[in-house]
Amino acid sequence: MVEEYAIVLDYLARGKSSSFKTEPLAQVIGVTEFTLLEIVPKEGAELKLGEKIYVGKDERDKIEHIKKRISFNELTSTALIELSKAIELIIKDNPEKFLAFYNKSRSITIRRHQLELIPGLGKKHVQSILIEREKKQFDSFNEIAERVKLVPNPINSLVKRIIDELKGDDIKYYLFVRPPMQKDFTPRNPEQRYSFKKD
Repeated sequence: MVEEYAIVLDYLARGKSSSFKTEPLAQVIGVTEFTLLEIVPKEGAELKLGEKIYVGKDERDKIEHIKKRISFNELTSTALIELSKAIELIIKDNPEKFLAFYNKSRSITIRRHQLELIPGLGKKHVQSILIEREKKQFDSFNEIAERVKLVPNPINSLVKRIIDELKGDDIKYYLFVRPPMQKDFTPRNPEQRYSFKKD
């Protein structure tokens, strides 16, 4: 899936010092697949950290072109600092999508549930979430925290999982992030990938 919008993580008005060509660059994260991209702004366009910009296939007001997809390890120090805030913003801007994970996620194997892939969620938390969502689906992240005893902050837990997937270390299942093509991973076909999405 092509990203339509992205959040600016870093803006380098003079580009990277290590680059052969001097040109403005920005590092951004897509709001749909959390794809990390390096982009070239249009001449005269200035980008602000945390700004949401259009990066889709139609006419772009601030972006000249997308230079390449980048890995987590290619992020600048500024981009790394901004990353958690940007992911949290994406989650809060589209709560239904991410609440659907808590409401619709399912078992991966006989012994393991998708919820167990979220940092901080142990088997007791998972059982409590499953019991509570059978009674009534969660309408907000606050409701998860209220109804599930001692559950870690649901948004923070998702942010940590998404960062883990972006890093890609020992990740077998990609729940939220567009998987890296160069690594051996378990692909998400449309059924698996959106199995937890809202009906």
